[in-house]
Amino acid sequence: MTIRVLIVDDQMMVREGFSVLLNAMDGIEVVGEAVNGREAIAQVAALRPDVVLMDIRMPEMNGLEATREIVAADTNAKVLVLTTFDLDEYVYQALRAGASGFLLKDASARQLADGVRVVAAGEALLAPSVTRRLITEFSKLSEVRPHSGSAAVSELTERETEVLVLIAQGLSNAEIADRLIIAESTIKTHVSRILVKLGLRDRTQAAVFAYETRLVTPA
Repeated sequence: MTIRVLIVDDQMMVREGFSVLLNAMDGIEVVGEAVNGREAIAQVAALRPDVVLMDIRMPEMNGLEATREIVAADTNAKVLVLTTFDLDEYVYQALRAGASGFLLKDASARQLADGVRVVAAGEALLAPSVTRRLITEFSKLSEVRPHSGSAAVSELTERETEVLVLIAQGLSNAEIADRLIIAESTIKTHVSRILVKLGLRDRTQAAVFAYETRLVTPA
């Protein structure tokens, strides 16, 4: 299946550059562009893309607000945040809002395409080592207090808790299966149950949840 992509950025050169790069990749098609968050929401409703490449800092409506609305609308579009800096505070907020990952604007064509494919598949965190560092840095800045989801952790089985910790550490299903010496299909089942029990959208939100509830602490 072809992955349909919407590019959202207020800079024309960025939009055109990413569009050219992605359209040259097998199995990826850029179906539209938007110059701000408000236009992005309208384009998502009209075009039904699989992945939205979302800039954060834009006029009228920023990418953070747009991400919240797109995720809340449950359109099945996955949001991949674009940022100039890997420790942009807005990126962390976007992950909390439901974005599936983030990508630096200076990423290579292959990294861009791979990021789109990973997010579209929902299989693993994008650039887990960097994403984990971002989550870690901003969880250290937040005030230490009981998280509203802390009680939900008690609903998880011991194995599910173990899997959640490994997700937060950036491991894929295959890597978790190797670590726990169980079938990958069993890991997929555990991940699905974790998301349902915690009321989370995807693995990225699961990782954020694990850090915010202090199930995983900054190294």
